[in-house]
Amino acid sequence: MSSLEADPEVGRPAGVEFLDGTPVAPGGVEVLDGTPVALGGPRGLEVTRTLPSRRRRMVGAWCFLDAYGPQRLDGSPGMRVGPHPHIGLQTVSWLVAGEIVHRDSLGSLQEIRPGQLNLMTAGHGISHSEETPATHSGVLQGVQLWVALPGADRDGPPAFTHHPQLPTFADGGLTATVLMGELAGALSPARCHTPLMGAELTLAAGGRAAVPLRPDFEYAVLVVDGAATVAELPVRPGPLYYLGEGRSELRLAAGPDTRMMLLGGEPFRERIVMWWNFVGRDHDEIVAARQAWEQRAGGGRFGAVHGYEGPDIPAPPMPITRLVARGRTR
Repeated sequence: MSSLEADPEVGRPAGVEFLDGTPVAPGGVEVLDGTPVALGGPRGLEVTRTLPSRRRRMVGAWCFLDAYGPQRLDGSPGMRVGPHPHIGLQTVSWLVAGEIVHRDSLGSLQEIRPGQLNLMTAGHGISHSEETPATHSGVLQGVQLWVALPGADRDGPPAFTHHPQLPTFADGGLTATVLMGELAGALSPARCHTPLMGAELTLAAGGRAAVPLRPDFEYAVLVVDGAATVAELPVRPGPLYYLGEGRSELRLAAGPDTRMMLLGGEPFRERIVMWWNFVGRDHDEIVAARQAWEQRAGGGRFGAVHGYEGPDIPAPPMPITRLVARGRTR
C-alpha cells in the first residue's frame, strides 16, 4: 500500500498519553492515538495511521501501520491504489475481511484473503498496485504494515511471497496466528531480516490468556475488533498501545470477542529517512529513488506493473529542506 502523503509523519499530530510517566516504565503502557488518512483523496479508503507517530516512529523494525475498515463496499470501488514504488522495506498485507489483488513489477499476480499473508520485499526497488477485485464479498477490513530493512539487506533484490497457511497456537480461548517471526514455539515461514514478531490474536468473549514474550523485544498491541484488558489496561480499537521492553508475558482478558495485532521486535538501532514510499538513510538516496520513479520510461529501477487499469501514482515534490535521518523515537 502506498503512503499518498510525501511524509507519513506530516499531518495532524498523533496524541500521546503516558499512563505512568515518561519514558514507558516497566509494566507501563503508552497510548498512541491514530491519525485518519484518506487514500486517494477525500473519496478514497480511509485508514487510521498509528506508525509513525509524532512521538514514536518504530516498534522493532515495524515502521508503518495503517488499519482500515470494516467498510461496506456497496457502491464503492473499495481499495484502488495504483502502481507506486518502494525501496528499503517489506510490505506486510493482512486482511480480516474481504479480498485484495496484488500486482507487482516482478510479474506477481496474487489475490489475498483473510488468514493469508502477502509479503513483498522492496530491496533496491519494486513497484506494485493493490485493488479490490471486481467480484468481492462486499466488505473490506485489514492492516497494512511496513518493516524497515537493515543496512545489510536494504539494497538487495526485490521479492514477493504469498503464504496461504500460517502457524497457529491456542491457549484456552486464545488463538494466535503468527505472520512474522516466532511466538510460543509457532514459527512463521515468512522471511525476516531482523529479530521480529507479528501475530494476530483472537480471544473469545470472557476469555483470559497469558502470551509469552521476549524481554529483549519491544512490543505494541493494536485492537482491531472488540474490547479487552491488556496488561491491566482497558483497550479499544483505534490507538496503538506501546508496551515497551522487559516483559516476559502479556496477560489478556476479553470482554466481547476480540481481535488484535501483537507486534514486536528487537529495537531497531539504525537511523532512517522515511519519505513517501521510501525508507532510506539520507536525503540524496531519497532524491535518487524519486528521480528513478519519475524517469521510469521502459521500466528501469522499479520495473513496470501490468494489468492495473489506471494511472501510476506520481511522486510528490521534494521538500524545500533536506531530509534528516531519525531514530526510532523523537
